[in-house]
Amino acid sequence: MSTEERMKEAIEILTQISDDQSVPRNIRRSAVKSIELLNNAEMELAVRAINAIEELEDCTADPNTPFHTRTMIWQAITRLEIPRDDVDDDYDDEEFEDEEWEEWDEDLQQWVVRSNDDLEETEE
Repeated sequence: MSTEERMKEAIEILTQISDDQSVPRNIRRSAVKSIELLNNAEMELAVRAINAIEELEDCTADPNTPFHTRTMIWQAITRLEIPRDDVDDDYDDEEFEDEEWEEWDEDLQQWVVRSNDDLEETEE
């Protein structure tokens, strides 16, 4: 299934939520806002999906969200999760050696490459 088809399915689910009068108004508003974000052609597809997911995640934690609606929101979020193969980015899995990874350094406030050698040094 293509990314566009999954996005259309998510919009259909969100439309059902926004039309359901048994759903609290703030949840329906989030569904409508997510639909607007997904239809915004000025942004890349991945950015639209991420923004919509962020909008919907708060609804899943809201205690007033009915169970059936929460399930529908999770279904929409699942449809919006774009597989890595569909994202056109410059990330290269070959960038690091086998024993290296990237992590956020709070002291430096930037991403740094770490290795097993770094761990061994800090343990000594």
